[in-house]
Amino acid sequence: MAAVMDWLPWSLLLLSLTCDTGAFYVPGVAPINFHQNDPVEIKAVKLTSSRTQLPYEYYSLPFCQPSKITYKAENLGEVLRGDRIVNTPFQVLMNSEKKCEVLCSQSNKPVTLTVEQSRLVAERISEDYYVHLIADNLPVATRLELYSNRDGDDKKKEKDVQFEHGYRLGFTDVNKIYLHNHLSFILYYHREDLEEDQEHTYRVVRFEVIPQSIRLEDLKTDEKSSCTLPEGTNSSPQEIDPTKENQLYFTYSVHWEESDIKWASRWDTYLTMSDVQIHWFSIINSVVVVFFLSGILSMIIIRTLRKDIANYNKEDDIEDTMEESGWKLVHGDVFRPPQYPMILSSLLGSGIQLFCMILIVIFVAMLGMLSPSSRGALMTTACFLFMFMGVFGGFSAGRLYRTLKGHRWKKGAFCTATLYPGVVFGICFVLNCFIWGKHSSGAVPFPTMVALLCMWFGISLPLVYLGYYFGFRKQPYDNPVRTNQIPRQIPEQRWYMNRFVGILMAGILPFGAMFIELFFIFSAIWENQFYYLFGFLFLVFIILVVSCSQISIVMVYFQLCAEDYRWWWRNFLVSGGSAFYVLVYAIFYFVNKLDIVEFIPSLLYFGYTALMVLSFWLLTGTIGFYAAYMFVRKIYAAVKID
Repeated sequence: MAAVMDWLPWSLLLLSLTCDTGAFYVPGVAPINFHQNDPVEIKAVKLTSSRTQLPYEYYSLPFCQPSKITYKAENLGEVLRGDRIVNTPFQVLMNSEKKCEVLCSQSNKPVTLTVEQSRLVAERISEDYYVHLIADNLPVATRLELYSNRDGDDKKKEKDVQFEHGYRLGFTDVNKIYLHNHLSFILYYHREDLEEDQEHTYRVVRFEVIPQSIRLEDLKTDEKSSCTLPEGTNSSPQEIDPTKENQLYFTYSVHWEESDIKWASRWDTYLTMSDVQIHWFSIINSVVVVFFLSGILSMIIIRTLRKDIANYNKEDDIEDTMEESGWKLVHGDVFRPPQYPMILSSLLGSGIQLFCMILIVIFVAMLGMLSPSSRGALMTTACFLFMFMGVFGGFSAGRLYRTLKGHRWKKGAFCTATLYPGVVFGICFVLNCFIWGKHSSGAVPFPTMVALLCMWFGISLPLVYLGYYFGFRKQPYDNPVRTNQIPRQIPEQRWYMNRFVGILMAGILPFGAMFIELFFIFSAIWENQFYYLFGFLFLVFIILVVSCSQISIVMVYFQLCAEDYRWWWRNFLVSGGSAFYVLVYAIFYFVNKLDIVEFIPSLLYFGYTALMVLSFWLLTGTIGFYAAYMFVRKIYAAVKID
């Protein structure tokens, strides 16, 4: 369940907001001041791999354990992400160096891994697992130095420093598996300016690690749990043989450095992206393309509509007008209620619920209120907002259901509250069973699942009923023309009016406006990256709304011109056409970007992708439907009907 929950969610407003999100913090998150030699607790979060998509808790592997294991109380978002934050035996003191220290050493004896433990460690290393630690809520990072110049002269080479989240558990070389058993912690502190005669205080502003593999024979230890590292490159790495017991030492060292980085900007290191220009290029490209095409489409539609309305309103040529084909001819059927009005209104109600939730989450995140420093806050906020937005979803569904001549409002409210959430819960429950079978920390615990069900039936369901009741009692939407008693015969449609062709045509423009941002969202979800450019996401979301609305209006206009008045369901399906392209892109991403080969990780990927595609179809379909409905009411209100 871990990967999907980084998800729901789209992008932006001002450059100042996008480039300096580190300066915004949730109220109540205050810096911790340390004095000299104060303990700085190192905690473990989880183990992750982009190859398996299954997180595991830290002590699922035979790492050294403290005398008492204490798990941190997690919020809903952390549980759903698979975080299991726990204390570790690392002893780190503020601004106090440690050359080399042995963990869990009893009487100077090395740790012995059983055959089963060795096999498990070797399996996790071969699956490219990363270990995630935190110090003062800062995640550990591994520094990667890349050289941008490829000239022969080393002096001209420019270093491009990037950071990898967590550190690799180990590595493989020539079919042999090696474990990183020595960690060199490098912590950076910022010295706070104080008045005279006051003791200096320090704040942790960066947490790096250099993992090393050092075999047992090359480490010299003493009875005080101190050790001496081998000099230079004389040592060999610590091999893990999965077929036998292995003996090794777990060791660590601590180095402190002073930094000019202030506490408020300490996350900038982790969030700095070298491809911000790509985002701006994507945004500008999307804006230009969308508004250029929107302008052309609007001009064509408006000119054609004006001509149509002018012709239809000529009283002296009524007979000639009635012989022509066009959208006026279906005025007596265009507002005829569709089949299954309850299901349609329920899906549109869930779409409104999703729209409100996503809009608020992106806007609040854009203001920096859901920074990655507030672990799990984004997911927790999204879950609670979806529950509370049920009142708006219920209201819109109830009013539309009454407009479509529905009468069973209680059944309609129940359908709205359970149809989409029920599908999501069902898929997640099935996937969760597979994750349970793998003993992953990504599996949602049973008490959390009960809590989610209580939120669903205790908060969302009553709010949907409340909204539905008031929506159903409200005056229905005022349709400008009456519906005939006898349905009009629909002429044979051309091939390009086929529903699937319409989905392909309608989906390409909204998808083109957002596919670059989609790449970064997928990277954040499936490759354990931070996504924080919610300013860009907000702008992309606005572009998506505009493009979906425009395309939906064009598609419904062509359909009515072809004298096909059954537009309700068709428009809802066609407006969500970009979801089909999201599915195609997800398959492309799976084949080309991810290295997933096993069955259960593949099942998780496509299960969560199905949820994303379904949610995206509901969102874009709802946007397009309401835009088309407003358009249809507007144009039929503008013509004279006898």
